[in-house]
Amino acid sequence: MGPFAFATSLFLFLIEICQQVDGIASKCDIYKGKWVFDASYPLYNSSNCPFIHQEFNCQNNGRPDRLYQNFRWQPTSCNLPRFNGKDFLRKFRGKRIMFVGDSLGLNQWQSLTCLLHTATPQDPYISQRVAAISTFSFPTYGVSIMFLRNAFLVDIVNEKDRRVLKLNSIGNGRIWKGYDVLIFDTWHWWLLTGRKQPWDYVQDNNITRKDMNRTVAYKKALRTWARWVNLNVDPAKTKVFFQGVSPDHVDSRDWADPTAKTCRGETWPILSTEYPGGSPSPQDVLKRVLRSVSKKIHLLDITGLSQLRKDGHPSAFGYGGHRGNDCTHWCLPGVPDTWNELLFATLIQT
Repeated sequence: MGPFAFATSLFLFLIEICQQVDGIASKCDIYKGKWVFDASYPLYNSSNCPFIHQEFNCQNNGRPDRLYQNFRWQPTSCNLPRFNGKDFLRKFRGKRIMFVGDSLGLNQWQSLTCLLHTATPQDPYISQRVAAISTFSFPTYGVSIMFLRNAFLVDIVNEKDRRVLKLNSIGNGRIWKGYDVLIFDTWHWWLLTGRKQPWDYVQDNNITRKDMNRTVAYKKALRTWARWVNLNVDPAKTKVFFQGVSPDHVDSRDWADPTAKTCRGETWPILSTEYPGGSPSPQDVLKRVLRSVSKKIHLLDITGLSQLRKDGHPSAFGYGGHRGNDCTHWCLPGVPDTWNELLFATLIQT
């Protein structure tokens, strides 16, 4: 195929995809639906993605069941386009995408790099970490996917031998500038206490406290982030997403199962469209803050659909092995692959 014919074919394909996704957006909410069994899933095999972090590589860690990999998200009133890594790389040729957040952002970043690598295994890739930024790039396409670990989004500053979480300071935002796509997340680290807590004091404006209500602190930090977006983002150049709160499954009362305790041993999703435990309050806080932002922000509203996947966590097959029970992160392949299908569908639409 000559270069003109290839360009024409690609152009027509993109028009078709754009029309398909635009139709989706006008007809239904892609975040409302249910999980259905699909033998054509997963989208890749973990053995073909050698850089998956140990804590997400459940099959390599000995998880005996595989059925959790064979479910596809089915919106109620439309179909979600299947993720196509080659099309993604062609569409975003020369672009830079950055994930900013905690280990749930890392989970999604790793999923996306696996989806893209396994779609083009013959193409070279470069994986490196410089300071706090991990970069996975595809030189053939000039596409770079970055991850910056910043669990609170706002700053933690060392002052007089104490670590201060500053709810109104976001100096790290200088690193986020100049990217084509930004995907943020935060929540889970706000709950940590004791030695796992990475700060000693929290500062709100000029008041420094030993602690405060964590949900209130989370909301104040989100407002600081929202002000940064309003001041620094040009929507014509940068698309901004916020990953909804990723749910954990540490208490089976949330999904109304008296025979279970946590996600450990769960091998089957909830096949209804609604989660018995309802929406988590941090997600409601996030939605209210996002509505206050004057710039266009896309909520990657993965909370409800992920709540239905009590079977998708590493549990005893994560980093801690059988002594651990990870009901927070997600196995790969798994649920975060669907997050990226939703991300791609929204990116194409916009």
